[in-house]
Amino acid sequence: MFVSCTDAEDLKIFLKQKEFLQREAALKRYEQRVEELKLQEVPGTLEPSAIPDAQVLGKGIVDPHRGQVFEKLIGGNDLFPVSYLESGLIAAKSVCRLQLRDAAGRTAGFGTGFLVAPSLLLTNHHVLSSEATAEWSIAEFNYELDTFMREKEKKSFRLQPDKLFLTDEELDFTLIAVEERASDGTLANEFGYLPLFPQKGKASAGEYVSIIQHPSGAAKAVAIRENKITDIFGDFLHYETDTLEGSSGSPVFNDSWTVVALHHAGVPDPDTPGAFLANEGIRVSSIFQRISDKAASLSLEQQKLVTGLIGDTSVEEQPLQMEVGELSKKRYETAEGYIPSFLGPEVPLPELQGVLLEDAAKLKDGGILLDYTHFSIVMSMARRLAFYTAVNIDGSQLLDIKRSRDKWYFDPRISEAFQCGPDIYEANDLDRGHLVRRRDPVWGEKAKEANEDTFHFTNCAPQHKHLNQKTWLDLENYLLNGAENHKLKVSVFTGPVFRDDDPLYRGILIPQEFWKVAVMITNNGRLSATAYLQSQKNLIKDFEFTYGEYKTYQVSILMIEKLTRLGFGKLKEHDPLKSEVREIQQLEHITL
Repeated sequence: MFVSCTDAEDLKIFLKQKEFLQREAALKRYEQRVEELKLQEVPGTLEPSAIPDAQVLGKGIVDPHRGQVFEKLIGGNDLFPVSYLESGLIAAKSVCRLQLRDAAGRTAGFGTGFLVAPSLLLTNHHVLSSEATAEWSIAEFNYELDTFMREKEKKSFRLQPDKLFLTDEELDFTLIAVEERASDGTLANEFGYLPLFPQKGKASAGEYVSIIQHPSGAAKAVAIRENKITDIFGDFLHYETDTLEGSSGSPVFNDSWTVVALHHAGVPDPDTPGAFLANEGIRVSSIFQRISDKAASLSLEQQKLVTGLIGDTSVEEQPLQMEVGELSKKRYETAEGYIPSFLGPEVPLPELQGVLLEDAAKLKDGGILLDYTHFSIVMSMARRLAFYTAVNIDGSQLLDIKRSRDKWYFDPRISEAFQCGPDIYEANDLDRGHLVRRRDPVWGEKAKEANEDTFHFTNCAPQHKHLNQKTWLDLENYLLNGAENHKLKVSVFTGPVFRDDDPLYRGILIPQEFWKVAVMITNNGRLSATAYLQSQKNLIKDFEFTYGEYKTYQVSILMIEKLTRLGFGKLKEHDPLKSEVREIQQLEHITL
C-alpha cells in the first residue's frame, strides 16, 4: 500500500490505519495464544531463560550489568546497585523521537526509534513504512528534560532511505540509515548505539522489562522494571508495560539493559474501549534473523552497512551447536605463524619469565610457541587458556571469507588437558570468544587456512556475552578497518588478565579482563604501540573490584606488563600513553 507524503492529513490517516491494523493483529495473536495455552493446560509460557541455573551461575559468573539481579530472582531482594541507573542513562542516549513529516515540513505524527549501529536506526514498519515517508522525516536525539524540567537542546538528523531502507511488514520493523553528521556538526555516533544480539533466551516469562520511549511524541520517558513479561511465543513477547501512542518503535530492555524486543502495539481489550490486555513486542532474535536473511539481496554498499550490525556477532558467528573436528598433522607443519619482522622494524613476541615460563604448555619438541597461519599462541597449563596471541594483519590483502559452520579443533601438539574445550560453553551465557579475531589473519594465499585456524580451542576464551558489546567491538573494527582502508600492516597481541580471584566455573577460572596491544607504522614512518584493556574493575581506585558495566580503556603498555607479568621490551618506548588511563567512549578518544 502506497501513500503520498505530500499532505500531512493524509499521512496522519495512513499512520492511524497502520497502527489499528497492528493492534488488530496483536489481539488475534493474543486470543489464539490463550486458546493454545488452554489446550496445553499451562498458565503461561514455559520457555526457559538463557540462564539455566541462576544459583550456580550467580556464584560462578556475575553479569556485570545485572549486579544483584540473581538475588532478586532467588531471594526476593529488590535491591539494585546504583550503577543500574547509570547504565540505563547510557542506553537512553541512543533512543530518539521520530518526527513524521510531509513534503512541506508539516508534522503528521511521532514515533520512537533507536540506533543499533553507528548510522543505522530501528523502528516499526507501521511508523516508517515507505521510503517516501522516511525522506521527509527526522530523528531527534536528546529530546528530554533536565533536572530542572527544562528541555535539553535537541539534535536533529535526516534519515537516508536512499542509502538503506530495509522494512518488513510481518515483523513490523524498519531498519534505516541516518546521516552521520547533523547540520550543526553533531555526530550521530556521539549517542552510542544499542547492539542487537541473535541469541534467544535474553528474557523469560516472569521477568521484568523496561521501555525507553517518547510517549505521545513527548520528551523521553522510561517505564522501569515493574513491567512483567506475561508470555513469550514465536516471534513475540507480551508484557505489562505503560506505553502511549508515539511509543511504537521503542526498545524493550531486560535488567542488563540489553534490547530483547521492539515494542510495536498494544493488545486492545475487545470488551472495554480504550483499554488494553497487554503490550506486544517483536523479539530481537527474530528481527536479527530476518535482517540476516534479507542482507544477501542488498547492494554491495548496503551489505557493508548491515555488516556493521550483523558482522562478527551474527547468528553465523555465534551458532547454537558446536562440532569438534580434527585437522591433519601435516597442516601444522607448514604454518608460518607470527613474523616479528612483519612491519619492517622488529616487533618480538611478549616474553615469559619465571613461573609464567614454567607454566607454559610444552610442545613435543620442547618449544612453547603454537604457530598457525599468520598468528601464534602460547598456552598456560594451569589456566588452560592462552597467555597471549600474536597476529600479523596485512590490510592490502584482506579477504572476506564467510563462516559456514561452527567447527572447533583441539591442537594435537599439546595435551587436551591444557585446552579449555566445549564443556565450559554449554547452556550458559558464555561465548566462545576469539582472541585472534576471525577476520584478522584472513589475508593472502592462505586466507582459507587462516580462517579455519582461528577455530582452535587454544584461540578461544570463555567470555560473557556482554564482553564484546559496543566499544571493544568498535575498537577491533577500528583496527581492522583502518588496516584495510589504508592498506596498512598491523601486528596485534591479545590475551586475558589472569587473577587469583577470578570466578571459578566448571573447573575454569573465568578471566574478567582482556588486553590488547596494537603495533603499526604511522604516517610519519614511526612505530606506534598502543594498549587497551576491557575491564569491569574501577581503574581509578587501584583496580579494586566493583560490579559494573564492562568498559574499555586505553592504558600504557607498562600497565599491561604489570597486570600480566609479560615483557614487551622496547615497545614501551613507542607508546604515546606513558602513565595515563583513558576510558574510550568514542573511537576519537584513541591516541596513536
